[in-house]
Amino acid sequence: MAAELAAETLLRIGPLPLTNTLLHTFFVDGLVIAGIVVLKKQVKLIPGMFQNAVELVVEGLYDLTTSISPKSAAAIFPWFMSFFVFILVANWTSLFPGFGTIFFKTPEGSVPLLRSAASDLNFTLGLALVSAVATHILAIRAVGVWDYLSRYFSLNPIFLFVGILELVGEITKVISLSFRLFGNIFAGEVVLSTVSKMFAFVLPLPFLSLEIIVGLVQALVFAILTMAFMAILATPHHEGGEH
Repeated sequence: MAAELAAETLLRIGPLPLTNTLLHTFFVDGLVIAGIVVLKKQVKLIPGMFQNAVELVVEGLYDLTTSISPKSAAAIFPWFMSFFVFILVANWTSLFPGFGTIFFKTPEGSVPLLRSAASDLNFTLGLALVSAVATHILAIRAVGVWDYLSRYFSLNPIFLFVGILELVGEITKVISLSFRLFGNIFAGEVVLSTVSKMFAFVLPLPFLSLEIIVGLVQALVFAILTMAFMAILATPHHEGGEH
């Protein structure tokens, strides 16, 4: 697997570079969309084992969302579930054979054809920005423009200072979300790459098992943090007793 910090460019389509992480992103997009279409066609009134398992997971995660934000669960849950499924599929498919072992010739030399999307900071930063924008749009719809703005702006100097700190906090949330996911997945990629080069067969298996767990945990962490941020901002400011 590749251990370069930056994603490698496979080719250019006009001015736009097609990187190996972007290619993996497209693959994950197609896989998720195809999975949704197949699941929709397979839904039955009398569910089978697979449908039961899916419904159990969805119901459990929806109950978790409801326990955190009872009033806004219906609006928050689609975002929560979308981030979880997308990141989980991206993390787990990056462990498939071929990632980092199939090379593509470029003018600069041979580079891996596929690389984990989450090992690219552009990918994780993009997800974090989508999370932040969606969170604030949901907050405005839930509490209204005036209540939303009162969280950050006030004629009271003390509350205004607190609001400025909250604005800074929104920026740090984006940085935290993006670097947490990127750091964990990139570190795992480097470890697997190093171990696989030294020991080709048995020894990498425990590390591979660990990365399966890490991929699940990081998908949950990103999704749950997004859900928590949405729940906080979707709560009217006066209910927090700050104004």
